[in-house]
Amino acid sequence: MSDIMRPISFANLIEWSLDEYKAQGSVFGLDKSKFYVNQSGSRFVTPFGDRIASVVGPAAGPHSQLAQNIIVSYLAGARFVELKTVQKMDGEEIRQAVAKPCINAEDECYNCEWSTELTVQEAFDEYIKAWIAIKVLAVEFDLSDGNDFAFNMSLGYDLDGIKLPKMDAFIEGLKDASRLALFTESIQFLKSHQDLFDKVDQAVIDAISPQICHQATLSTLHGCPPDEIERIAHYLLTEKKLHTFVKCNPTMLGYDFVRRTLDDLGYDYIAFPDKHFLADLQYEDAVGIFTRMLAVAGKEKLAFGVKLSNTCPVDVKRGEVPSEEMYMSGRALMPLTINLA
Repeated sequence: MSDIMRPISFANLIEWSLDEYKAQGSVFGLDKSKFYVNQSGSRFVTPFGDRIASVVGPAAGPHSQLAQNIIVSYLAGARFVELKTVQKMDGEEIRQAVAKPCINAEDECYNCEWSTELTVQEAFDEYIKAWIAIKVLAVEFDLSDGNDFAFNMSLGYDLDGIKLPKMDAFIEGLKDASRLALFTESIQFLKSHQDLFDKVDQAVIDAISPQICHQATLSTLHGCPPDEIERIAHYLLTEKKLHTFVKCNPTMLGYDFVRRTLDDLGYDYIAFPDKHFLADLQYEDAVGIFTRMLAVAGKEKLAFGVKLSNTCPVDVKRGEVPSEEMYMSGRALMPLTINLA
């Protein structure tokens, strides 16, 4: 198996999905018996105003990077998708910086990977393709009207990087893709290939919104200074006019609490020093930042909140991944996240 993620064209995505469904009753390996349908017809309203059919979905990670993975997550029931983080370092540069294999999910999960391994432009293209594909496949497979899900962009890691032209184009493109070639070409493909579908008609295609996403989660590196976090959040709210969530680290709980909690739950073998607990955003500082940002968001008539939680930095002890340090998630992270909430 290659460790390089290779995007496929929008036409291939659609044709592959439809052909596999007709021949095998599955899409990208997910059997149709596993497809999720909201039987109640009810919708959950997010703080951003989205009306979604379930409150679950993937957090930013390798699994929300390629269009086909995002499509499958929707089919399986995800209705709030946090797209893989993009930053100034991308493509070949980041692929060379990340040792592989970078994920170990034997029990609790560990990783030593960062943001998208695609270029920022390639990542943008994947999200556009996934958005349009879900809109029509949801209708074709009788799952919904295609308007029951939301995307959330994830941005990192510093203000100067987020202000770069390629990052700004990414943000503005997800806010409104109507004038972008990939969006218009994908819509045109659907219009000229309506014969591929049984239930998707012109009205369904015409209703596909080019406004992909008006919300962002700010992902910051461990050790990011509090004032930098506040500057980025302020910029996203006031300049980019984005509903904004800040991803918080479990280190905000303090070293002693995290050590005691994991020990009590049988995770005494998970080792970590106190350096990140000292360098990361402190709880008291976070309260001040978030209070100020709530006021800013109110003036902008936008939503502001927090995402709980980021991974927890721990030591590599048994060769779990080829790195000196790794990031823990999974069931061992859950009690930390709940307590932080």
